Amino acid sequence: MDSSKKPDLIAVATILATTGTPYAIIGGVALQIHQTEPRTTLGLDLAVHDVTALPDGALLAAGFTRTSVFPHSVNWVGPGGTPVQFSDNPAFRDAIERSTTSTVDGTTLRVTSPLDLVKAKLRAARDPGRRRSKRIQDRADAVSLIGSQPNLLAELTAEERSEIDRA
Repeated sequence: MDSSKKPDLIAVATILATTGTPYAIIGGVALQIHQTEPRTTLGLDLAVHDVTALPDGALLAAGFTRTSVFPHSVNWVGPGGTPVQFSDNPAFRDAIERSTTSTVDGTTLRVTSPLDLVKAKLRAARDPGRRRSKRIQDRADAVSLIGSQPNLLAELTAEERSEIDRA
């Protein structure tokens, strides 16, 4: 994992755990955790049940700054300068419950499972509202994760397997 984001990642995971806020790391950092192939990403993406129930006070006290609010996401910047996006997209609700754990520098992190991550990446790749370059990266991420964990292919629908084959 890119060490420049690590202090902010550990801080946000500690805050969410301490406040009992269910979450799962999604996106590029989740890919970094689930596979050995390097994957760069600028920020941290986390799925939560409800962005209006975030522990704002604890985040502010730890040096995080809220930068913008959208219907299903809230953006912050960590004390180390790392962009942090919290999303309460309903598509992630079950993935939060199925999340797995990983430990980084003694801190337990909740990370979306590899299967949920592949499915999320394929959903994002189909979203016509996303920039084309982002959709291409999402599909590449799904293919890369399948390449490192081929057993996931059997758990995809026929349509999802077809998307992987087209990439």
